[in-house]
Amino acid sequence: QVQLVESGGGLVQAGGSLKLSCVASGRTLSDYGMGWFRQALGKERHFVATISWSGANTYYADSVKGRFTISRDNADNTVYLQMNNLKPEDTAVYYCAADHDSYYTDPLEYDYWGQGTQVTVSS
Repeated sequence: QVQLVESGGGLVQAGGSLKLSCVASGRTLSDYGMGWFRQALGKERHFVATISWSGANTYYADSVKGRFTISRDNADNTVYLQMNNLKPEDTAVYYCAADHDSYYTDPLEYDYWGQGTQVTVSS
């Protein structure tokens, strides 16, 4: 079992930045591919970014490419999402997820999820 806890969300003005963290416990994070997803109110959960277990491979949704950066520190069992130049359409609950096999863009592939952290971007 892996427990994931996100933090770092908040209210920010458009153009601002936030850095989300996802701390894992229960297992060594280096065994897992990790992903960030987001879900706006009343909408489906969408892929944001994913990173391989070593950190060597990353992939982003087109909507965040060039603005968001996913990274990980396996020694600290933490995955990060640096979000720059935030836009009102980035407003959502952000979730991190872990998968033991690989890293994916499909949320259905992930085994473990955090509880989410709210990001609100005002215009």
